[in-house]
Parts: sequence; C-alpha cells; structure tokens
Amino acid sequence: MYLIVSKNKLNSITSKMVIRAPLIANKAQPGQFIILRVNEKGERIPLTISDFDKESGTISIVYQKVGKTTMLLDDLGDGDYILDVVGPLGKPSKLFGHNKVLIIGGGTGCAIAYPQAKALYNKGIYVDVIAGFRNKDMIILENEFSRICNEFFLTTDDGSAGIKGFVTEALEFQIKNGKNYDLVFSAGPLSMMKAVSIITKNYKIKNIVSMNPIMIDGTGMCGGCRLTVDGEVKFACVDGPDFDGHKVNFDQSIQRLSIFNQSECKSRDEYCNLFRRDLDAKYES
Repeated sequence: MYLIVSKNKLNSITSKMVIRAPLIANKAQPGQFIILRVNEKGERIPLTISDFDKESGTISIVYQKVGKTTMLLDDLGDGDYILDVVGPLGKPSKLFGHNKVLIIGGGTGCAIAYPQAKALYNKGIYVDVIAGFRNKDMIILENEFSRICNEFFLTTDDGSAGIKGFVTEALEFQIKNGKNYDLVFSAGPLSMMKAVSIITKNYKIKNIVSMNPIMIDGTGMCGGCRLTVDGEVKFACVDGPDFDGHKVNFDQSIQRLSIFNQSECKSRDEYCNLFRRDLDAKYES
C-alpha cells in the first residue's frame, strides 16, 4: 500500500499526486515511469514520474481524467492509499553531454518534460522550455517550469494565454532567430512529436521523443507497447520510453493508439453512469 501524501488539482481534468514510495524515489531518474493499480480489481496503468524527492521518499505523478482508472485514482485524496506502485521502470533519459537544449511539452506531456528540464538546469546546462496547451484553462506547471529553465515560452492554440499557436511554430521561430540548439526533447501527443521530429530533421538537430503507448506489464512481455524504430520492433517499456524521433514510425503508433478508443470510452461511460457522474465535456484527451 502506498500513501498519498498530497493531491492537488491543476485544472478541471488534471491532478498531481505526491506518493510516499521511498525505494522508488531513491532510484528514480528523469524519463522513468511507474505502473500503478488503484485496487485489487483495477487495471495496470503507466504514469511518468514527474518529480521525485529522495530525502522525503516521495514521487509525484500528474494524470488526466480520461478513463475509468484515472477517475478511480482521482477519487482518492490525502491520506488514502494506492494498492500497487511498481517502479522505476524504463530507461533513464540520456540528455547530458549537450550545450543548449530545448524541452517541449504538450498538454500532460509537460509532466514528462518537467523532470528533464529540471535535471539539465540543475547541472548548469542551458535549457529553454516550450509548453503548449489548447487554452488557458488547460495550463499546468507554468510556475514550476519558469524556475528551472533559461527561457520559458508558453503557447496556446487559441491565444488565450502566452503565444498564440502551436509549439512547432515557437520551435521554428526560435531556430530561425539564432537559437542553436544541439538537442530537442519533446513529450506530448503523437501528432505533436511527429511534427517536432520533422522540423528538427529539416534543421539537422538531434531529437529525442518520449513514447507512451498502451502498456500493461512494463517488462516487455505483453507486447502492448511495441512500436517501430528505424524499421525494428521496439518495446517502449524496456527499450524506452525515449527514442530518436527521426527514426520512429509515428503513423503506425498513432494507428495503434486508436485501437482501444471505443472500449476505453465504453468503460469510462459505464463507470460515470453507474455513479451518476458528470463527464466533464466527455473528458477530452
């Protein structure tokens, strides 16, 4: 059983939890994730370790209420317990050894981008951050990012906060205006990471992406998280989650991710109807 030390609502559908897990916190590194199970009958879901504190023995997760399990998780609060938390899983990110790095986060992908930027900045490496959201109501971790980077750029699709437009537009603007990045790391929707990878390839900038496909066991046995990288089958849980964005077959990954949409929506809706819950505008993902 894992104690929930604190839970904070970041926006209408996104929350942050701090969980006491000293063994995981002691070994965690940026880029790694955990797999949790809310209760005995619950499914296993992967969530990135968005922060960790070795001294207090805690890890942080950020999640969006898009399905039954994340809704069950969100029913819990300070002082409650999560049944299982396994980790740290996956290979740690390898971002060091670069002089000027750009970190890009899209939506809840910012929870993946945050520990990367924090680790680089704390090592004295120049790091800029671009964080993109649909609108001002969906913004998360803005204050946290502003403290751990050299320059922070906020974008919203509708211009309700920060720069109007997509993260890709901000990326190209920075490159064309003399920011000679030698690495771009991105985490977020597959379509966003694909677009970032195309741009960085055109400018011959190294690009790493964090892939988060459907995952069950986290050990490479189930095969649910498979993807194709440079023509070879890889498993995000053990070979990643970080990969060379210029070599990932994004179209295949996008297609695979959509396979379970109907069953996920059905499970969520049945849960909502059972407890007469508001779907929060269908919990847009």
